[in-house]
Amino acid sequence: MVRHLKLAAVSAVALFAAQAAGARDLVIAGWGGNYQDAQRDAYFQPFATEKGIKFTETTYLGGLAEVKTMADTGDVTWDLVIVEGADLQVGCDEGLFEEIDWDAVPLKDQLVKDAIQPCGVGNVVIGTGLAYNKDTIGEAPANLGDFFNTEKWPGKRAMRTGPKFNLELALMADGVKPEEIYTVMNTPEGIDRAFAKLDTIKKDLQFWDAGAQPVEWLAANNVVMTFSYNARITAAKREGKPLEFLWVNPIYSIDAWAIPANSPNKELAFEFLNYANDAARQAEFSKKMPYGPTNIETPALMSPEDAAELPAGKNIETGLFFSDAFWIDHNDAISERWNNWVTQ
Repeated sequence: MVRHLKLAAVSAVALFAAQAAGARDLVIAGWGGNYQDAQRDAYFQPFATEKGIKFTETTYLGGLAEVKTMADTGDVTWDLVIVEGADLQVGCDEGLFEEIDWDAVPLKDQLVKDAIQPCGVGNVVIGTGLAYNKDTIGEAPANLGDFFNTEKWPGKRAMRTGPKFNLELALMADGVKPEEIYTVMNTPEGIDRAFAKLDTIKKDLQFWDAGAQPVEWLAANNVVMTFSYNARITAAKREGKPLEFLWVNPIYSIDAWAIPANSPNKELAFEFLNYANDAARQAEFSKKMPYGPTNIETPALMSPEDAAELPAGKNIETGLFFSDAFWIDHNDAISERWNNWVTQ
């Protein structure tokens, strides 16, 4: 069973003693690329400077294999890792991450409720929804149903490979309310309904694996519309591409910070979690990487133009929070059906 730990300040004396004893640097594992560059500027470097410590970064490739190896060998080489919701939940259930005493988190009441997890602190909100090229689309789409309207908007559409997100988006396009999506999907009839909706545009679909692909396809006019990550579209807009993201029924998911169980720097890592909850720090991250903050006070600290591009505030009022729990239970069966459907 994972020990129940409190987020607590580490005294200067304790820090000095740890450093004197030859404790290693704080080791942070992230997704790499522009995402981690923004985290370094907004969180890692300012935190290290404030605490008078050194930190080391490494790249995390997803999944739980590396964290399991650390737990099995007792050689815990990471102190912090940012993970997707499913890995956080499974890792917590298996005792791979430290539990969090949320009563000891000073800024808990400023966080969106979905950021509060037993073994993780949600920090980055990622939006997935409909995107298009405003220079070539003609009349702009107004809702997810327009993605399926091939009479008014003929041409190819793009979706991420696999059933996740796509079934939810199809059902919302078919009129299911966001709050009812997973109730519907938890029945055979609901899954049938999602595939039936996808059948209506199957001949016009093409699938992407990398987040850069939908941007490239829209810019080259290879597709009329696509489902995409919001930050990819905003980044393209900043480069001058005429792309737009529709903030109607987006799906939002949250990446969370977790601490591998028995990290030698766990007290300092807990301090970092508090630091990353700060509204001003999250604003710095979102200015550089336009994913949403989990602190509800952050958008007010940003320019209206920057805040309007984020999965936060009004932009997620009609949104659906992605259910990792549903997909942990149903992924294998639905993925098998999806793979058969794609090849038929």
